[in-house]
Amino acid sequence: MNTDELKNIYNILLVEDNEDIQEMNRRFLKRRGYAVRLAFSLAQARKEMEENKPDVIVLDVMLPDGSGLDFLNELKSQGLNIPVLLLTALSESRDEVRALEEGADDYLAKPYENNVLAARLEALLRRAGRVPETVTKGALKLETYSGQALLNGENLNLTRKEFDTILLLAQNEDGLLSTESIYEKVWGQPLIDDNNAVRTVLSRLRTKIEHSGYVIEPLRGKGYIFTKW
Repeated sequence: MNTDELKNIYNILLVEDNEDIQEMNRRFLKRRGYAVRLAFSLAQARKEMEENKPDVIVLDVMLPDGSGLDFLNELKSQGLNIPVLLLTALSESRDEVRALEEGADDYLAKPYENNVLAARLEALLRRAGRVPETVTKGALKLETYSGQALLNGENLNLTRKEFDTILLLAQNEDGLLSTESIYEKVWGQPLIDDNNAVRTVLSRLRTKIEHSGYVIEPLRGKGYIFTKW
């Protein structure tokens, strides 16, 4: 991944003592374009906070050296305005209410789908002002919350893959994105031999945004650049 691709990465701190869950979440979120740091205890989480303030924290409740709720209270008492997504095996409504009352920004009960985790994190980042609600490039407007793309006010009716792809390109204007990195971030898994999926989506997008003032330029063997016409 080159320097231009790194410029829109957000830092996530995963606090969880289950190594399997940590590794699964780490791999998934890295493929989505996040920088991920791990902590397996409250002590490690505190150390990570000293070294590198994250943009969002995914915090388990049950940890070997204490409760995630205690750590959450520490963050709030220090005035740290960092969104926290609380993970727990507990699923009763009273536990959810308690978590939110303690100051969690959102709550996700185990087991959960990876795509749900990603959607919750993106929503937290938007609400915290770390991700723009709207990305505007010339006559093209991308509404990140609704997933709509408007060209001169007209809805382009993009598919989810088309929207996620054009948003990724727009957020990396003038940066080179490889086919592999586009597939990993949009499809959420490594590219093995499905090059046609990316090519098909980009071909449709080039036609749909041709009057936006921007163009998607293919560089043979290297990738794609979203740039002004």
